[in-house]
Amino acid sequence: MSAEARAEDLAAMERLWCHYLTLAQELLKFIRREDIEEFLALAAQRGKVVSDMQALPEGTLPAFRQTPTCEALLAQIKPLDMQLLYLAKAWLNKSRRQTAQVQAYNFTAESLNPLGNIVNRKY
Repeated sequence: MSAEARAEDLAAMERLWCHYLTLAQELLKFIRREDIEEFLALAAQRGKVVSDMQALPEGTLPAFRQTPTCEALLAQIKPLDMQLLYLAKAWLNKSRRQTAQVQAYNFTAESLNPLGNIVNRKY
């Protein structure tokens, strides 16, 4: 591999990491607003960026990780990814809790006993 091609691959990797950082910032913004549709669309875009990184020639990522630019980008990305993970888990737990509450009050004709149900157990 020529030095020129390697430099182009490193520049492409840097662009992809910058795009990844931008997407992480946007993901954080949308999950805080609880705009899940947009969040999922951005997560798909971020997945495409990761697949584009993996499509670059082998050895590009290890070479890029040794650069100061990569260290600076990773220092910005890691806290964002931790916040995203925490907020996504919190949203998922909240969503599960709300779904369980809705299902607890979901009475249909099939779920009712024809002999009667005791809805309020306090007499």
